[in-house]
Amino acid sequence: MSAVRQDAWTDDDDLILAEVTLRHIRDGSTQLSAFEEVGERIGRTAAACGFRWNSCVRKRYEAAIQIAKAQRQKRSQLKKTTASSGQGIASVATVDLGENGAFRGDSVMEDALSIDGVIRYLRQWKMTVQDLSRQSRNLERELTETREDLERARRENERLSRQVNDVETDYRVVNDDYKALIQIMDRARKLAFLVEEDEETRSRFKMDANGNLERIE
Repeated sequence: MSAVRQDAWTDDDDLILAEVTLRHIRDGSTQLSAFEEVGERIGRTAAACGFRWNSCVRKRYEAAIQIAKAQRQKRSQLKKTTASSGQGIASVATVDLGENGAFRGDSVMEDALSIDGVIRYLRQWKMTVQDLSRQSRNLERELTETREDLERARRENERLSRQVNDVETDYRVVNDDYKALIQIMDRARKLAFLVEEDEETRSRFKMDANGNLERIE
Protein backbone atom coordinates (compact mmCIF):
# COMPACT_ATOMS: atom_id res chain seq x y z
CA MET A 1 0.00 0.00 0.00
CA SER A 2 1.30 3.43 -0.89
CA ALA A 3 1.88 5.96 1.86
CA VAL A 4 -0.57 8.81 2.29
CA ARG A 5 1.18 12.13 1.81
CA GLN A 6 -0.20 15.39 3.10
CA ASP A 7 2.22 17.79 1.40
CA ALA A 8 1.37 19.87 -1.65
CA TRP A 9 1.74 18.59 -5.19
CA THR A 10 4.97 19.58 -6.92
CA ASP A 11 5.60 20.12 -10.62
CA ASP A 12 7.44 16.78 -10.72
CA ASP A 13 4.43 15.02 -9.19
CA ASP A 14 2.13 16.55 -11.82
CA LEU A 15 4.57 15.57 -14.56
CA ILE A 16 4.68 11.94 -13.43
CA LEU A 17 0.88 11.87 -13.17
CA ALA A 18 0.51 13.24 -16.71
CA GLU A 19 3.15 10.93 -18.21
CA VAL A 20 1.74 7.74 -16.69
CA THR A 21 -1.89 8.63 -17.40
CA LEU A 22 -1.15 9.46 -21.04
CA ARG A 23 0.72 6.18 -21.42
CA HIS A 24 -2.22 4.21 -20.04
CA ILE A 25 -4.62 6.07 -22.33
CA ARG A 26 -2.39 5.33 -25.31
CA ASP A 27 -2.04 1.65 -24.38
CA GLY A 28 -5.80 1.22 -23.94
CA SER A 29 -5.59 0.78 -20.17
CA THR A 30 -7.84 2.44 -17.61
CA GLN A 31 -7.13 5.68 -15.83
CA LEU A 32 -7.67 3.90 -12.51
CA SER A 33 -4.70 1.68 -13.30
CA ALA A 34 -2.71 4.79 -14.12
CA PHE A 35 -3.65 6.44 -10.82
CA GLU A 36 -2.67 3.31 -8.89
CA GLU A 37 0.72 3.22 -10.61
CA VAL A 38 1.31 6.91 -9.94
CA GLY A 39 0.28 6.45 -6.32
CA GLU A 40 2.87 3.72 -5.89
CA ARG A 41 5.58 5.89 -7.44
CA ILE A 42 4.99 9.13 -5.53
CA GLY A 43 3.51 7.78 -2.31
CA ARG A 44 -0.09 8.94 -2.67
CA THR A 45 -3.43 7.19 -2.85
CA ALA A 46 -5.05 6.41 -6.18
CA ALA A 47 -8.02 8.54 -5.16
CA ALA A 48 -5.74 11.53 -4.53
CA CYS A 49 -4.09 11.03 -7.91
CA GLY A 50 -7.48 10.81 -9.63
CA PHE A 51 -8.71 13.96 -7.93
CA ARG A 52 -5.53 15.83 -8.89
CA TRP A 53 -5.81 14.68 -12.50
CA ASN A 54 -9.45 15.65 -12.94
CA SER A 55 -9.28 18.93 -11.02
CA CYS A 56 -6.00 20.37 -12.22
CA VAL A 57 -3.64 18.40 -14.44
CA ARG A 58 -6.06 17.15 -17.10
CA LYS A 59 -6.90 20.60 -18.46
CA ARG A 60 -3.22 21.27 -19.14
CA TYR A 61 -2.89 18.23 -21.38
CA GLU A 62 -6.08 18.25 -23.45
CA ALA A 63 -4.11 18.23 -26.71
CA ALA A 64 -1.86 15.41 -25.50
CA ILE A 65 -4.89 13.38 -24.42
CA GLN A 66 -6.40 13.66 -27.89
CA ILE A 67 -3.11 12.54 -29.43
CA ALA A 68 -2.86 9.59 -27.04
CA LYS A 69 -6.41 8.55 -27.91
CA ALA A 70 -5.60 8.79 -31.63
CA GLN A 71 -2.54 6.62 -31.08
CA ARG A 72 -4.64 4.07 -29.21
CA GLN A 73 -7.06 3.97 -32.12
CA LYS A 74 -4.20 3.53 -34.60
CA ARG A 75 -2.77 0.69 -32.54
CA SER A 76 -6.14 -1.01 -32.48
CA GLN A 77 -6.61 -0.61 -36.22
CA LEU A 78 -3.09 -1.89 -36.94
CA LYS A 79 -3.64 -4.92 -34.75
CA LYS A 80 -6.84 -5.74 -36.59
CA THR A 81 -5.11 -5.27 -39.94
CA THR A 82 -2.22 -7.49 -38.88
CA ALA A 83 -4.54 -10.19 -37.63
CA SER A 84 -6.44 -10.27 -40.93
CA SER A 85 -3.53 -9.91 -43.38
CA GLY A 86 -0.64 -11.37 -41.43
CA GLN A 87 1.49 -8.35 -42.30
CA GLY A 88 3.90 -6.81 -39.84
CA ILE A 89 2.78 -3.90 -37.83
CA ALA A 90 4.53 -0.63 -38.56
CA SER A 91 5.97 1.01 -35.53
CA VAL A 92 3.68 3.58 -34.00
CA ALA A 93 4.99 6.68 -32.40
CA THR A 94 4.13 7.08 -28.73
CA VAL A 95 3.56 10.12 -26.62
CA ASP A 96 5.85 10.34 -23.63
CA LEU A 97 6.77 13.19 -21.32
CA GLY A 98 10.39 13.94 -20.55
CA GLU A 99 11.75 15.50 -17.38
CA ASN A 100 11.25 19.00 -18.77
CA GLY A 101 7.56 18.44 -19.44
CA ALA A 102 7.95 18.28 -23.28
CA PHE A 103 6.80 15.40 -25.46
CA ARG A 104 9.27 13.03 -27.15
CA GLY A 105 8.47 10.48 -29.84
CA ASP A 106 9.81 6.91 -29.89
CA SER A 107 9.58 6.96 -33.72
CA VAL A 108 8.49 9.27 -36.52
CA MET A 109 4.82 10.21 -36.26
CA GLU A 110 2.46 10.93 -39.08
CA ASP A 111 1.08 13.94 -37.27
CA ALA A 112 4.45 15.39 -36.25
CA LEU A 113 3.16 18.91 -36.76
CA SER A 114 0.52 18.35 -34.08
CA ILE A 115 3.16 17.06 -31.68
CA ASP A 116 5.31 20.10 -32.39
CA GLY A 117 2.34 22.28 -31.58
CA VAL A 118 1.84 20.46 -28.29
CA ILE A 119 5.54 20.84 -27.47
CA ARG A 120 5.39 24.56 -28.13
CA TYR A 121 2.26 24.84 -26.03
CA LEU A 122 3.82 22.99 -23.10
CA ARG A 123 7.00 25.01 -23.30
CA GLN A 124 5.01 28.22 -23.33
CA TRP A 125 2.99 26.96 -20.39
CA LYS A 126 6.19 26.14 -18.51
CA MET A 127 7.53 29.64 -19.22
CA THR A 128 4.22 31.08 -18.01
CA VAL A 129 4.49 29.10 -14.77
CA GLN A 130 8.06 30.31 -14.29
CA ASP A 131 6.99 33.92 -14.92
CA LEU A 132 4.15 33.57 -12.44
CA SER A 133 6.56 32.10 -9.91
CA ARG A 134 8.93 35.04 -10.35
CA GLN A 135 6.05 37.49 -10.04
CA SER A 136 4.88 35.70 -6.90
CA ARG A 137 8.36 35.92 -5.38
CA ASN A 138 8.58 39.61 -6.29
CA LEU A 139 5.19 40.30 -4.74
CA GLU A 140 6.16 38.43 -1.59
CA ARG A 141 9.37 40.46 -1.37
CA GLU A 142 7.47 43.73 -1.92
CA LEU A 143 4.94 42.69 0.71
CA THR A 144 7.73 41.97 3.18
CA GLU A 145 9.35 45.34 2.46
CA THR A 146 6.01 47.11 2.83
CA ARG A 147 5.41 45.42 6.19
CA GLU A 148 8.88 46.45 7.33
CA ASP A 149 8.23 50.05 6.21
CA LEU A 150 4.93 50.07 8.09
CA GLU A 151 6.63 48.72 11.20
CA ARG A 152 9.32 51.42 10.99
CA ALA A 153 6.64 54.08 10.49
CA ARG A 154 4.71 52.76 13.49
CA ARG A 155 7.79 52.91 15.71
CA GLU A 156 8.61 56.43 14.46
CA ASN A 157 5.03 57.52 15.14
CA GLU A 158 5.24 56.17 18.68
CA ARG A 159 8.55 57.98 19.24
CA LEU A 160 7.13 61.28 17.97
CA SER A 161 3.99 60.83 20.06
CA ARG A 162 6.14 60.40 23.18
CA GLN A 163 8.08 63.55 22.28
CA VAL A 164 4.85 65.51 21.80
CA ASN A 165 3.56 64.30 25.17
CA ASP A 166 6.85 65.32 26.84
CA VAL A 167 6.72 68.78 25.22
CA GLU A 168 3.11 69.27 26.32
CA THR A 169 4.04 68.27 29.86
CA ASP A 170 7.00 70.67 29.87
CA TYR A 171 4.80 73.44 28.52
CA ARG A 172 2.25 72.98 31.29
CA VAL A 173 5.00 73.03 33.91
CA VAL A 174 6.59 76.17 32.46
CA ASN A 175 3.20 77.83 32.12
CA ASP A 176 2.35 77.07 35.75
CA ASP A 177 5.76 78.39 36.86
CA TYR A 178 5.23 81.54 34.82
CA LYS A 179 1.83 82.16 36.38
CA ALA A 180 3.29 81.62 39.85
CA LEU A 181 6.14 84.05 39.06
CA ILE A 182 3.67 86.68 37.85
CA GLN A 183 1.69 86.32 41.06
CA ILE A 184 4.86 86.69 43.18
CA MET A 185 5.93 89.79 41.25
CA ASP A 186 2.45 91.29 41.61
CA ARG A 187 2.46 90.73 45.39
CA ALA A 188 5.96 92.17 45.61
CA ARG A 189 4.89 95.26 43.69
CA LYS A 190 1.87 95.79 45.92
CA LEU A 191 4.01 95.29 49.02
CA ALA A 192 6.49 97.89 47.71
CA PHE A 193 3.70 100.41 47.23
CA LEU A 194 2.45 99.83 50.77
CA VAL A 195 5.95 100.38 52.18
CA GLU A 196 6.32 103.64 50.27
CA GLU A 197 2.92 104.88 51.46
CA ASP A 198 3.77 103.94 55.03
CA GLU A 199 7.02 105.86 54.83
CA GLU A 200 5.23 108.89 53.43
CA THR A 201 2.60 108.95 56.18
CA ARG A 202 5.08 108.30 59.01
CA SER A 203 5.78 111.42 61.26
CA ARG A 204 9.30 112.91 61.19
CA PHE A 205 11.13 114.65 64.11
CA LYS A 206 14.22 116.76 64.50
CA MET A 207 16.10 118.02 67.58
CA ASP A 208 16.10 121.80 68.33
CA ALA A 209 18.91 123.82 69.88
CA ASN A 210 17.76 123.06 73.40
CA GLY A 211 17.87 119.30 72.77
CA ASN A 212 14.12 118.88 72.40
CA LEU A 213 12.50 116.75 69.55
CA GLU A 214 10.41 118.80 67.19
CA ARG A 215 7.91 117.24 64.73
CA ILE A 216 8.39 118.09 61.11
CA GLU A 217 5.24 118.50 59.02
